[in-house]
Amino acid sequence: MTLVRVTQNMLGKQSYAGLQISMNRLAKSQEQLTTGRLINRPSDNPTGATSAMRIRTNLADKQQYLRNASDAQGWLDQIDTTLGTMTDQVRRARELAMTANSGTMSPESREALAVEVDQIRQGLISAANTTYLDRPVFGGVTSGGVAYTAAGKVADPGAMGSPTGVVRTVAEGAKVRVDVEGPTVFGDDAANDSVFDHLAALSTALRTANQAGIDAATVALDSDNKRIVNVRADVGARWNRVENARTVAGDGELTLRNALSEVENVDLAKATVDLKLQEVAYQAALGATSRVIRPSLLDFLR
Repeated sequence: MTLVRVTQNMLGKQSYAGLQISMNRLAKSQEQLTTGRLINRPSDNPTGATSAMRIRTNLADKQQYLRNASDAQGWLDQIDTTLGTMTDQVRRARELAMTANSGTMSPESREALAVEVDQIRQGLISAANTTYLDRPVFGGVTSGGVAYTAAGKVADPGAMGSPTGVVRTVAEGAKVRVDVEGPTVFGDDAANDSVFDHLAALSTALRTANQAGIDAATVALDSDNKRIVNVRADVGARWNRVENARTVAGDGELTLRNALSEVENVDLAKATVDLKLQEVAYQAALGATSRVIRPSLLDFLR
């Protein structure tokens, strides 16, 4: 039978170790209650810390998708508003052309119509240079500040025809184009077959009383109006797609936040009870230690 000699030094060391353990538990409970987090460092829960980092990565992706969707909707809203105004202007120009079909108008009346057509044309060119965050929404991938010149010609032809254009990633693997290239809306200016060319031709025909020219411009403007309406419908479809992606990203963000809360956040009621228990345990350890470790030899002789 082996006998182990218990010395005062051993009692002191064991008591000190026990107090340290109890104090560490108390400190941990206090830290969790103060920060409101179960995991304040990876060593607290390595598995939970790994899960939390993965959730945070996914959460950051969802938040970026939401920002991208908001930016995409800003682009598409700007384009939709502009196209709506353009539709009204083109329709007004067509009405002016129809008015001139009577053939009984005086030169002064035709001049007045031509002046209004010129103003409509300038208004459309100005609208064609609409920007969002200092980028022309009808300029393709141009780095310039305008999409069209004052003459109604594409300012940067090399920026048109891009297979991607200006895109925003609104979900994993889902990209939406948020711009509309000018020729798609206004027609081919290089072939003098744009809405700006048609309005210029209408203005000239009104001033020269060229009825054939007025009729041709009327037909061309009708086609321009239909093209703009079709593009606006496409923009609306893109907007709906972005909105759906934004809803999905928002729901995903909420789900991930709840999951992160389950992993990291502390239950305040449980943490408060644990803190009180650890305080009681620490006070009990102090009391027990004070009885085991006597301050002097006289205490052993009593």
